[in-house]
Amino acid sequence: MIRDAKFWISMTVFQITFGLVVFAITRDYYIHQADKVNARPSMTQPSVSMWLDGITETDIARLSSSALTQPAVQDPVEISRQADEFFVARQYDRAAELYERLLAFGPDNAEVLNNLGLTLHYLGRSSEALRRLDDGVAADPANQRIWLTLGFVNSQLGNTEQARTALTTATQIGSDESIRQAAREMLENLP
Repeated sequence: MIRDAKFWISMTVFQITFGLVVFAITRDYYIHQADKVNARPSMTQPSVSMWLDGITETDIARLSSSALTQPAVQDPVEISRQADEFFVARQYDRAAELYERLLAFGPDNAEVLNNLGLTLHYLGRSSEALRRLDDGVAADPANQRIWLTLGFVNSQLGNTEQARTALTTATQIGSDESIRQAAREMLENLP
């Protein structure tokens, strides 16, 4: 009986340590990605032309006139920048609101769905996070980053097989070696 208790205590300590290590790795990864966004916005943020696709002159006029009367920012690039800042500052509720606003400009934008999914997970709304991440995968199945995030969230929720599938995909697609390496490390730490 004592041996069993020691075993379960050591397993509990291992699980907590494992969870903290995975959290630290992904947190560090996303913080560094936010630094890259701020340092080189044209490399990591969607271009302005992506956001303008489908916006009419009427929309531009409406946004321009409302900008004079409303204090809220209407520029998707600025909204994205602010959302990323709130995320880095761990103000996840405010970041989630802004990522939701960005979806009005492009509901199938996999990068925004990725960021929103991770933010919702940190807010404790993991089932909604998985739904958003699945939407992002459906919108852009070649997006390496969203597969990494999907694997991370699933691993945090104990969905080992779903995590393994997503992380394996992240190692096999895309060209970002840092994402590939992060996915490999997470795969190695799965039970």
